[in-house]
Amino acid sequence: MSIFLYACESWTVTADTERRIQAMEMRCLRKLLGITYGDHMSNEEVRNRTRQAIEPHEDLLTTVKRRKLKWYGHVTRFTVLTKTILQGHSARREKMRKTEKEWTGMTLGAAMRKAERREEWKELVARSSLAP
Repeated sequence: MSIFLYACESWTVTADTERRIQAMEMRCLRKLLGITYGDHMSNEEVRNRTRQAIEPHEDLLTTVKRRKLKWYGHVTRFTVLTKTILQGHSARREKMRKTEKEWTGMTLGAAMRKAERREEWKELVARSSLAP
C-alpha cells in the first residue's frame, strides 16, 4: 500500500477519485482473501471477513484524507510565499472571492489559523472522522 499512497497528500480528491480508491481497496482485499467476483460476495461481507482475518485497519480513503490534513497543517506553518502558493490566491483574487471554502467543517481561514498551532492541529487530525 505504501506505493499506492505515495504522494497522496498532493492529490486532488474528487468524488470520482474517491470511488476509484475504494474500488482499488476492494480489489486488493478480495485478492488477499482469495475471493473472486464469481463468488458474488458483497463489499460489506468482504470487509467483515477482512476484519476477522487481519487486525482492524483504516480504509484507504480515510488514510488519504488524514495524510492530506497532516500535510496541510505542515505546509501552513511554512513561509508566507509557501502559503500563497498553496492557497493559490493573490490580493486581486481576494477581492473577487465571495465565500470562503469549507474544509473539514471549518472555513479555510479558520483551518489555517488552527494549523499554525501544531499540537492543536495534530489533535484535530487525530480525532477527525474522515470516513466516507
